[in-house]
Amino acid sequence: MASCSEESAATAEEEPTETVASQKREARLRKFRELHFKRNEARKLNHQEVVEEDKRLKLPSNWEAKKARLEWELAEDQKKKECAARGEEYSRVKLLDITADDAERWERKKKKKNPDTGFAGYAEAQFRQYQRLTKQIRPDMENYEKQKEESGEDFHPTSNSLIYGTHVPTKDGIDRMVEDVEKQIEKRSKYSRRRAYNDDADIDYINERNAKFNKKAERFYGKYTAEIKQNLERGTAV
Repeated sequence: MASCSEESAATAEEEPTETVASQKREARLRKFRELHFKRNEARKLNHQEVVEEDKRLKLPSNWEAKKARLEWELAEDQKKKECAARGEEYSRVKLLDITADDAERWERKKKKKNPDTGFAGYAEAQFRQYQRLTKQIRPDMENYEKQKEESGEDFHPTSNSLIYGTHVPTKDGIDRMVEDVEKQIEKRSKYSRRRAYNDDADIDYINERNAKFNKKAERFYGKYTAEIKQNLERGTAV
């Protein structure tokens, strides 16, 4: 009987020992699985970062600036459409969000970036006009995607594609061109042009330079010397 009790006591002591060992083993396996999962996640994230960095390196150096500029232009177009739908003038609505300090800073930056040096030559004037016109171009992404869907494979022409005469300008594009031409006509009408020669005008000069000097003198002092000039012409001057 004593031996049976001793065996049962030994068995009772072994069972808790095996249970503790099994729990430790399960804990180690669980920890190992967690570490394995974290390693796979880190490897996946690292691979994604490598891919993204490779894409960034392949992009142009000024891609971020271009992207920000395009996003700003799209936001501006959206605001213009919203103002037009409400019947409001976008230029006036935009001024409500601009402080005096921002307006002054932008004006100084504008003058510094694009100073008006006046007319220096036809080539330079043409280049300045080209820059002004290209800055007015706004991408119409909706129309672009629509044309891309309609054209299909012919959207990107090849050497065998016949695209001459197939482009039809939009109404907004035509209106923009007409508005720009009218502004050019109005601006040119303000230019100082050479006056036509008047045969009936009094000749009080000996050459072109003297004529310009006399006109300036008449403009500044004519009202003071008008009476003296009339007396000289009548011969009644004292």
